[in-house]
Amino acid sequence: MTIYFVEGAIGLARLAQTFYLKDTLHLGPAEMSALSGIFVLPWTIKPVYGFLSDGVPLFGYRRRSYIVIAGLLGCFTYSALGANFWGLFDDPSFVASSVDSSMDTISTLGTTVSGSVSESSALFAGHFSSLQATVAAFVIGSASIAVSDVVADGIVVQRTRDSDDPKVAGGLQSLCWGSASIGGLVSAYFSGSLLEIMGPQQVFSITAALPFAVAAIALLIDEEPVNRDNSDTALNAVNSMDASDTASKNCQDVPIESFGVKEQVAALWSALKLPAVWKPALFLFLWQSTPTGEGAFLYFMTNDLGMGPEFLGRVRLVTAGASLLGVWGYQKFLRDVAIKDILFWTSIASAPLGLSQLLLITHVNRDLGIPDGAFVFGDDVALAILGELAFLPTLVLAARICPPGVEAVLFATLMSIFNGASTVGTEVGAALTKYLGITESNFDNLALLTVICNISSLYPLLFIGWLDEAGSKSEADAEVETIDVPTGESKGVFESIEDR
Repeated sequence: MTIYFVEGAIGLARLAQTFYLKDTLHLGPAEMSALSGIFVLPWTIKPVYGFLSDGVPLFGYRRRSYIVIAGLLGCFTYSALGANFWGLFDDPSFVASSVDSSMDTISTLGTTVSGSVSESSALFAGHFSSLQATVAAFVIGSASIAVSDVVADGIVVQRTRDSDDPKVAGGLQSLCWGSASIGGLVSAYFSGSLLEIMGPQQVFSITAALPFAVAAIALLIDEEPVNRDNSDTALNAVNSMDASDTASKNCQDVPIESFGVKEQVAALWSALKLPAVWKPALFLFLWQSTPTGEGAFLYFMTNDLGMGPEFLGRVRLVTAGASLLGVWGYQKFLRDVAIKDILFWTSIASAPLGLSQLLLITHVNRDLGIPDGAFVFGDDVALAILGELAFLPTLVLAARICPPGVEAVLFATLMSIFNGASTVGTEVGAALTKYLGITESNFDNLALLTVICNISSLYPLLFIGWLDEAGSKSEADAEVETIDVPTGESKGVFESIEDR
């Protein structure tokens, strides 16, 4: 529960990260957007963490040791950011060595390096090295949370499987999802209000306590150490199967984490080759990879509209609450609606709603008597609710297409594809921002970028026919029906929308 709470609460540093890159390192909107995509990369390889924790125990444990290491690593990176890397990049000798090692790069800028390090080259090397270290720290911090999340998911799956009570599964998942939501709500407002009374680096120092708490709690996890006898028993069970059985329902008697890495990869590949799997997966990739202009719009709100971190924190708090309202709305009204229909109509509705931002960009909202702040609140709340209504069916769809025996690893893979698609969309948006000449002070083409991003969000609907098989049923239907899996007939036991 602590791990999921931290996963939500780590958003405490999100605005601090944005303002640190924007105001301290002086990055423009295109650079900011490009880096935002890079920071998500650790979440695109979640199955790798699962393979490692399942197949390569550390210090005799499959779960506990990975969470402890990930927590300590996250604590270290945020502490380094908070302490400005302990002045390492302020050391003249280090800057000099950075210049020497980056001679070619500096030479291309026309800076002469001889005997002693010139002032301009020293400043460049110091900024360049600091930027590299900052990016690395944010990526490692993101990876630490991603690893903890995957390993915690493995613990939940194992606890669920070991219980004979079906209520345990729903209870555990609800508890985990609720913990993450509470963490997100708590951090949402404070992420902005803290920046009003302290700098981003001080917020990073406070955030370092969160992954450290994960590492401390992980030491209390009740886990049996891996011993040779158990490993041999699982290996013999796997070796008794042929290749086709690895991905079939017959392997349900042996947990997937008992397989070696080679067998897990073989089972995953066998599942991904099924048309009932790869078609919906490819649609989800296309649906999530459309470009976004969020980075440029953030600069517009702060630099043109004059909105500060405290206001943005309040916006995050309200949108987090609106997302919960979207969850309630889905459960109340849309569980009996076909997944395909939900994705189609939410996509249709999101385009004009997203285009409403043009009123703010052109300041027409002021002519209509709507204050900028009120417009941002209303627009973000509507988009948050609609986004949740569209996102939850994708989780159901991802769970629905997982054949028995490889549910956990395939679901993690599908979520990684989803995260990877989001990264693609962010990077394409960054390229468009750069191409259109949008900077921290020039927003002439922001309206055009907004139009491109919203109109392009509709093109995946051309391929919605790929969901005819998996998305033609609602979540409620999927919970009670028996469906035929190409590798064998099996009851369709699907994860609920809380199975993240």
